[in-house]
Amino acid sequence: MNAKLPRALLATAALAAAGGWFAANHFGGAHNHAPAAKSGSSGRKVIYYQSSMHPWVKAEKPGKCTVCGMELVPIYEGQKGYELTAGTVSLGTNSIQAIHVQTAEASKRPLIRTLRVAGTIDDNDAKHRRLSAYVEGRIEKLHVNFIGAEVKEGEPLATFYSPMLLNAEREYALLFRQSQMAHSYALTAEHKRLLAAAEQRLARYGLTTAQIAKLPFKAETNHLSEILAPVSGTVITREIYEGQFVKEGDKLFELADFFTMWFQFDLYERDFAWVRVGQEVEITVPSAPGKKFVAAIAFIDPNLNDMTRSARVRVELQNPLLTVQGRSRRELLHKTYAEAIVRLDTPEVLTLPRSAVLHTGDRTVVYVDKGGGAYEQRRVKLGRAGDEHWEILEGVKPGERIVTTGNLLIDGQAQLDSQAGESTPTAPTTPAQALPPGVKPYPLDVCIVGGEKLGSMGVPATLIYQGQQVKFCCSGCQPEFEANPAKFLQKISALTKSVVPQNTNTNTNTQKQ
Repeated sequence: MNAKLPRALLATAALAAAGGWFAANHFGGAHNHAPAAKSGSSGRKVIYYQSSMHPWVKAEKPGKCTVCGMELVPIYEGQKGYELTAGTVSLGTNSIQAIHVQTAEASKRPLIRTLRVAGTIDDNDAKHRRLSAYVEGRIEKLHVNFIGAEVKEGEPLATFYSPMLLNAEREYALLFRQSQMAHSYALTAEHKRLLAAAEQRLARYGLTTAQIAKLPFKAETNHLSEILAPVSGTVITREIYEGQFVKEGDKLFELADFFTMWFQFDLYERDFAWVRVGQEVEITVPSAPGKKFVAAIAFIDPNLNDMTRSARVRVELQNPLLTVQGRSRRELLHKTYAEAIVRLDTPEVLTLPRSAVLHTGDRTVVYVDKGGGAYEQRRVKLGRAGDEHWEILEGVKPGERIVTTGNLLIDGQAQLDSQAGESTPTAPTTPAQALPPGVKPYPLDVCIVGGEKLGSMGVPATLIYQGQQVKFCCSGCQPEFEANPAKFLQKISALTKSVVPQNTNTNTNTQKQ
């Protein structure tokens, strides 16, 4: 009796352990996805250890996944291992260091861009003036006889003799003197009308109001008239000489206002979203080396040039007279070449360094650092391009780390992996309702290895072994099954017998109720 007692206790303990396994696996017991036996226990050699949930995490020794903390699964010689998701590249530590992989965080910041443009310095077109002859006559004397002369409004430009103008002046002087003799007889309405008509005729001949007011006091022997400057400015063209006879409409002088200069440049369509009225512009000209002229954009022409697809932008600059060695001159010269820098910015937007974005054909992609040496390819939608950053509209979230250096080599590896995947034939999947003849369908709704409910960890992995279909909660359980398939086939048989009667009794009880 004493010798038989230990044997009975051992048998009871073995049965209790088996029952505990059945209960744990059938009623949702936790499964830690422990690695299968190492080389020697199953006679196969372990190549490496890999995470079933994060396939890019690999190690030479047993351990846990650096991302999720799950136990790494051994991959035996002859097995393919877990495949990465499409577009994900896995690199080892040595590879990462060799290609100098660097990352930057996607963050919100003002997008800054420096627009460099070129144009010309022109005069104020709103005050540009051409002076033509109002009546035919002869130029007796030029008071301004060179281009570039500075003139003020009302100053004489030339002395002019015109018989037609002289007759009109004398007629007006006579009518005016008669109107002043109102003490001898009353001024009639007809006389007033004639006086007003004579004054209007002189104005049409180019005389100013001040010149007309002086005509009654002009000497009878003075038969000359003066051509006065209509505005202040600089003479940029002179078309007449002394003694020249001109006809009505002939061009005499051209005056420009150099006190306010216009810097104009072309703005192309791609830059319209950046530039606005009021932005400051830094202008440099060859004639004033080392000096910057700062002014604001005053106007953007809404009309585009059909040929260049650009619009004119105007910046107004003050250009007062300077005294240099006792002579006056303008600092900014007319028609000179100029370069400018327009500093542009936007409110805060999601940005990435420009080096992080790859343009490959019709794709615009970045590589997101997923940790553990894995880099996920991500398509992005770009907005505006700054000096150092791209505006990101879609594809990346703030805080994600994006590869900025080494992404070209990572993209090359991704393309090689894609081509290798396309060239490798894949076995067709067999639906459960169309199993090959003689194959027994898997009878359980839980994983035979881990005990997890099928579908709780994604699409179940399926295997057909010796005429029996086997399903796993994840790919990490398959190697453990393959290490000892006879043990798990026996458990399938045992669980099938224990589950079916239980389900039958439940259905019967339900019908009775």
